[in-house]
Amino acid sequence: MDKSQLSAVLQVLKKYNLKETEELLKKEAQLTDNESQNSQQGSDVSSVLTGYKSDGDPEAYELSYTELKRFVESSLDIYKHELGTILFPVLVHMYLEMVYNGHTQKAISLMKKFGPEQESYYQEDLKKLAMVTKREHMNGNELTETFKSNQFIIRISRDTLSLLKRHLNDKKAAVMLNIIQEHLYFDMYEGVARNKGQIDATSGAIGGEAKRQDNKSKVFYGIPKAPDLVTLAGPVEDEEEGQDQDNPDKPKKKKSKKDPLFSKKTKSDPNAPPADRIPVPEWKDNDKLEKIKALREASKRVILGPESMPSCCCYTLLNANFTVCCAEITEDSSMLAVGFNDSIVKVWTLVPQKLRSMKSAEQLEEVNIEAEDVLVRMMDDRSGETSRTLCGHGGPVYSVSFSPDRSLLLSCSEDTTIRLWSLQIWTCLVVYKGHMFPVWDVKFSPMGYYFASAGYDRTARLWATDHYQPLRIFAGHFSDVDCIQFHPNSNYLATGSSDRRVCLYDCTTGHHVRLMTGHKSPVHALAFSVCGRYLASAGTDCKVLVWDLSHGHLVAELTGHEKTVHCLSFSRCGNLLVSGGLDCTLKLWDFTKLVEETTSDDVNVSHNPDVKSGEDYLLRSFATKSSPLVSVHFTRRNLLIAVALFDGTNTS
Repeated sequence: MDKSQLSAVLQVLKKYNLKETEELLKKEAQLTDNESQNSQQGSDVSSVLTGYKSDGDPEAYELSYTELKRFVESSLDIYKHELGTILFPVLVHMYLEMVYNGHTQKAISLMKKFGPEQESYYQEDLKKLAMVTKREHMNGNELTETFKSNQFIIRISRDTLSLLKRHLNDKKAAVMLNIIQEHLYFDMYEGVARNKGQIDATSGAIGGEAKRQDNKSKVFYGIPKAPDLVTLAGPVEDEEEGQDQDNPDKPKKKKSKKDPLFSKKTKSDPNAPPADRIPVPEWKDNDKLEKIKALREASKRVILGPESMPSCCCYTLLNANFTVCCAEITEDSSMLAVGFNDSIVKVWTLVPQKLRSMKSAEQLEEVNIEAEDVLVRMMDDRSGETSRTLCGHGGPVYSVSFSPDRSLLLSCSEDTTIRLWSLQIWTCLVVYKGHMFPVWDVKFSPMGYYFASAGYDRTARLWATDHYQPLRIFAGHFSDVDCIQFHPNSNYLATGSSDRRVCLYDCTTGHHVRLMTGHKSPVHALAFSVCGRYLASAGTDCKVLVWDLSHGHLVAELTGHEKTVHCLSFSRCGNLLVSGGLDCTLKLWDFTKLVEETTSDDVNVSHNPDVKSGEDYLLRSFATKSSPLVSVHFTRRNLLIAVALFDGTNTS
């Protein structure tokens, strides 16, 4: 029913004072509001498209920019570097404004003259913008839309900003004033202006630096206290008592009531989230037994460090040149899954036990469901194979992820879907549809049940295995979300994007609680420290950046790789960080030393903490023979396992 029909019905109903009149009046008001909102939205769209005003003379742009550049270069050294941060966004918006108003030749001339002078990490953006030479090119262009729709964030001291305002008021340049007022946002702070190194450390992202307000929220980065494991250890103690019962004549030894492995009291972390902050699935008996097994293996773990380096084992995929997209190893290091660009997923066993499938329905009827090892009895020993192939996707498989109990596997693809596979019946259980474009990454939560995905549509999504639709959609990035990673406590989700920003989202609220800038190229890998306080990120700029989540500060920039870094992992003891890249090398970093040298003063509420840099923390490099690294993983006992792809074209 449209507005005209409603009006006609109302005229009739008003004569009879019917009750329905009030409801219809409300509907009429809603329709009127919707019309006004639609017209307002239309005007908003047009205002965005006409955001660049013409000041007539195209010569004024080059003259204004030259004056601004001269002012920056002649300023005192203490202010020069912060003032210089406005040159790039001003040049971009001058160029786009001239193109929008039809001054193409002058715009190209301006870009050629001043573009090469900009910082090296902005050159790629300038090349893309130089291809926009008509107003029509601006519509639908990711980069131009980002600059038009969002203010460029510049962190600046009060003194530096006062100096800039004084210059602009003296010159009274209408072109410059309009651009700075409309398209730049100054995040002002009190204190000494930052130096060149401090500015470069956090610059480079599309849209500028993060606002200080973006990192003010409290983050529960601690790990919750583990459940009471004494009760879980019961079956192990019974097992030991049973061994004594086999020899009734043998005198019984006095035994401690508690297993010493589980008698240690774990302290609660003051920074940990409340236990009920996020719904947690109840532990099954199988999960409890697996936890006991993991703890027993961890008790035999080698504590790594500069004097105790890990052994390294590399699985190399042969005859798969340019066909492997991703790989992952299970938490217990028993299986390896690989995604290929011909849409298949392949799973290998890394232990003597083969990959078995479930018995037929007729055979399952004979299984005693009351037996303690019912899951073992349900599997068919005769079906054991060293590898299994999963088919179903309609495009390259970009990421795979095992569930913590190893019964399920997630995969995501260019075909825009996420598939959940059973590793017991080796078939697809669910196809999750929500992304409208390719899905680049998918990850299971450490607690299982929840999982997250990231894609070309600039969003990350939180899912549950028993829901068809996402529980949360995390938006805010200006470009593809290339990688995701759950925090060890499962309350937060980190995302890395092609907009060169790293975000931390709260899974319970959906809001971003940390926004971190410093990468100069797309981010492809993320890893949380064992303690949960630090986040490592890496990507195409060949650097590994380490962030302190307590304040969102960058604390270290680890350099040494020569090509894209594709994988990161912390050792199980948390002392080492390993990175692997397309330069066919694994690098081990001394994370304990890094944390010890990062004092609490450095990461306090200061706006310019010192950033550790260089190769000072590099302990060792492992080189492969023409095999780029796809994945890295530490076993429960701290053996380092890498997965590499042999590239025959790189052999010398």
